[in-house]
Amino acid sequence: MIRLHIQPESSKALQILCLGAHADDIEIGCGGAVLQLAQQYPDCEIYWVVFSAIGARADEARRGAQLFAGPRLHGQPRLEQFQDGFMPFAGTEIKATFERLKTAVSPDLVFTHYGKDAHQDHRLVSELTWNTFRDHLILEYEVPKFDGDLGRPQVFFPLAEEQVQAKIANLMEAFGSQRSKRWFEPETFRGLMRLRGMESNAPSRYAEAFYGRKLLLR
Repeated sequence: MIRLHIQPESSKALQILCLGAHADDIEIGCGGAVLQLAQQYPDCEIYWVVFSAIGARADEARRGAQLFAGPRLHGQPRLEQFQDGFMPFAGTEIKATFERLKTAVSPDLVFTHYGKDAHQDHRLVSELTWNTFRDHLILEYEVPKFDGDLGRPQVFFPLAEEQVQAKIANLMEAFGSQRSKRWFEPETFRGLMRLRGMESNAPSRYAEAFYGRKLLLR
């Protein structure tokens, strides 16, 4: 197992861009990695963008960003108001949002959705991520769901037990509107992290997994 370390291109602080179609996507998909990176790189800057955060869900998205990124959060999370489930039909406007985003940040690491995710909004965000950030390190995260679209990721972030507990606690605190859903429960999140930890032989037994289409080794 080859172990890689993330390093910014220059002496500037590590810049991380987190992209999610909906409130809670980032936190579910890469919340543990964000917690770990914020601890490992205390001067890092985390940019947070949610494309569908309307009404009470916007409040939840803000809370999620605060809990996971904390003082490393760059400004306020950017919350758009595209309608859940209809993003492919608003592609022009969402593409324009990405064009504005690339003038605001040139990240060392981008977290986005899995390109073959079963949810159409997730796929569009992933596609436009690659279309916009063509020369950046992009890791695609997974979101467990009823559709059963989990695959075989290649990149793993080992997580300590305290990071696993913090991720689950933060999810349950921030997203009260989702707690009535049968799949949105601690067992789901811990189970997936345990499975990925087993697959990667993580010493801590837990991990988050990502798809890395392009990794440049130097």
